[in-house]
Amino acid sequence: MEYYIIFGPPGAGKGTQSSLLVEKFKFRHVSTGQLLRDEIKRGSEIGVIAKGLIESGQYVSDSIVLQMVKDLINSAGPSVKGFIFDGFPRTICQAESFDKMLREERGEEINGVLSLEVDDEIIVSRIRKRAEVEGRKDDSSLNTVLDRISTYHEKTEPLKEYYIRRGKFFAIDGGVTVNEIFNNICKVMESIGNE
Repeated sequence: MEYYIIFGPPGAGKGTQSSLLVEKFKFRHVSTGQLLRDEIKRGSEIGVIAKGLIESGQYVSDSIVLQMVKDLINSAGPSVKGFIFDGFPRTICQAESFDKMLREERGEEINGVLSLEVDDEIIVSRIRKRAEVEGRKDDSSLNTVLDRISTYHEKTEPLKEYYIRRGKFFAIDGGVTVNEIFNNICKVMESIGNE
């Protein structure tokens, strides 16, 4: 099984690129954000907690997210060749727990972290546009968007160093066209596969 993380701030294009990569490589796309939105829509206990946190620009607890991810991996059938994680892990604690779970329960490890690097100004513009197009309430408030970007810089960016030290981190220019980003990601993934 192969495991890739697509990494970057909210609005960097992780979902778009994940969809393209799933089509090309036949991996399963795992968006913890979408999993949580599904829980919110169902009105589950996790969903009620998640809704309050997301609407205030905060992240959901590590234990909830890790359990959802673990359940997905363990329920994958033999046709699943790998996973592309979109928006997970978000913290060093999540990354360490995820690495430990893969190693101890499956004897596997992350293949690579594909980091979409994008300036904050571009991010704000993309998220505001996404709010208009998709009608997502969690994207509609400028203050919430700025809080999410700030939280990303504070809590998620330290993951770069974590994965750099493990030789798993690959920076991708996320400010170019969708096709250019996709081609650059594919080159990185193919180079990892040839190592």
